[in-house]
Amino acid sequence: MRLFGESLKKLEDSLTRTRQSFFGRIGSLFGTGEVTDALWDELEELLIRADVGVNTTLELVQQVRERVRRERVREAAGVLAILKEEMVRAFPPTELPVLPAAPDLALMLVVGVNGVGKTTSIAKLGRFYQQQGRRVALAAGDTFRAAAIEQLQVWGQRIGAPVIAGQPGSDPGAVVFDAIAACRSRGQDLLIVDTAGRLHTKFNLMEELKKIRRVVQKQIPAGPHATLLVIDATTGQNALAQAEHFTKAVDVTGVVLAKLDGTAKGGMAFAIARELGLPIQFVGTGETLDDLAPFDAAAFVEALFA
Repeated sequence: MRLFGESLKKLEDSLTRTRQSFFGRIGSLFGTGEVTDALWDELEELLIRADVGVNTTLELVQQVRERVRRERVREAAGVLAILKEEMVRAFPPTELPVLPAAPDLALMLVVGVNGVGKTTSIAKLGRFYQQQGRRVALAAGDTFRAAAIEQLQVWGQRIGAPVIAGQPGSDPGAVVFDAIAACRSRGQDLLIVDTAGRLHTKFNLMEELKKIRRVVQKQIPAGPHATLLVIDATTGQNALAQAEHFTKAVDVTGVVLAKLDGTAKGGMAFAIARELGLPIQFVGTGETLDDLAPFDAAAFVEALFA
């Protein structure tokens, strides 16, 4: 999905710190002059320091070098153009989650460890889909974390979406069951489910997420229609470990990259896409409810060097 206008400007603004740091230095490598071995070495170092990851960096640089040799590129400026093209190709094709049309009930699970901006991202997703004409409800499936239910209720009030919740410590599966029934009785056509976010190394959390999926599928055989993993862009390569654990447990279909405006490194987006094959579907570009944009690989790469 291509970005234009205000959404594109917000993406560029959110990448200011990243652009002024490692990727700005990468861009300066390709000002003038010829391609040398020293240039390749420095490019590798900067990509790794920008959290692109060792494996992804080596593969990316190798592809660029092969094209430079094959196409007989001699000037550094030409190498930069090839680098940008290969960076865009590193991302799998990205489309927005495919949701059943209203009045059928669509259900979206949102997962992620505590502190990544999951609840805020849920509110932003709710606002985004409201603007697409959906009647959105939220389910407070994170019943274990103190104040998680109250937080979601506050965000629900801000976007004007009902929040279906149980008591703290109650069974998340039961909350989701009740939320599905409530949506059907009230005519809501999109249910976004918050889930627990304990540390991804705790086995019981993953079992709880699998249980929620089973509850969903008993009520909505084709559900969940999307399972989005929220990742904090400021956490670097640790985000890759999180993505691996959640993908194994709950069949993640896409990534929401939150707090993109808060990091001087944006490279782990490439590692997630390349090494896990997960599409980044949304990026958080700021702190307001409207600061969420569909991911556009070409716009993302251009903004890194703008």
